Amino acid sequence: MTSSIAAMHIAKKQMGLDDDTYRAKLARITGKKSAKDMTEAERQQVLTVFRNEGFAPAPAARRADGRQKLSGKYAKKLQALWIAGWNLGIVRDRDDKALVAFVKRQTGLDHTRFLVYPDDANRAIEALKGWINREAGVPYGNTNGYDWLSQDGAKVAWAQWKILMPGAGLLVRKGFDSEVEKLTGRSMVHEVAAADWQIVMNRFGDRIRAGRGRSGDLPLSRGA
Repeated sequence: MTSSIAAMHIAKKQMGLDDDTYRAKLARITGKKSAKDMTEAERQQVLTVFRNEGFAPAPAARRADGRQKLSGKYAKKLQALWIAGWNLGIVRDRDDKALVAFVKRQTGLDHTRFLVYPDDANRAIEALKGWINREAGVPYGNTNGYDWLSQDGAKVAWAQWKILMPGAGLLVRKGFDSEVEKLTGRSMVHEVAAADWQIVMNRFGDRIRAGRGRSGDLPLSRGA
């Protein structure tokens, strides 16, 4: 879906148009009832009419430093995956602009706020999950039979530990449980909450990036 189609649907919602009224307006303007059947010029014609009737796209939210914030229904999910990739040493640029560029490559949309259809969002989300799985072995959707791996944060943290400690295995999680307890105060890994796993992921991510800064793309040694 193009950004112009996404903008048309945002206008529909903002202007309070039901499906029949919306399609009738499209037909009056272009002779076509579906945005997908229109040329880009026709979509821009529709958007011009909508703007003249009061449609005003919300300005992008900005951070204190002036950078554009991510927004949209799927922004938090995508950002969580992007930061997971950053903490695994896969994503080299943590900035939101890099994530927006990734989304555009996958969907053709210029920003996460234009992700209004699940199929567009899933294309970006699954591409990011697939990349993280291929590069770091994070099995999204698979617990390997271990309940404590049901949370995505646990999956990422375990993948990080295997980068930090080559040869680590699920049956003998040497050092992992005690490190998680030290960082979170939880004595059992199955008791660790999502917010706690974020603490673990961030700390492990610091170590992974520090190690790669010293030794290229090699994992940290056990003595690091």
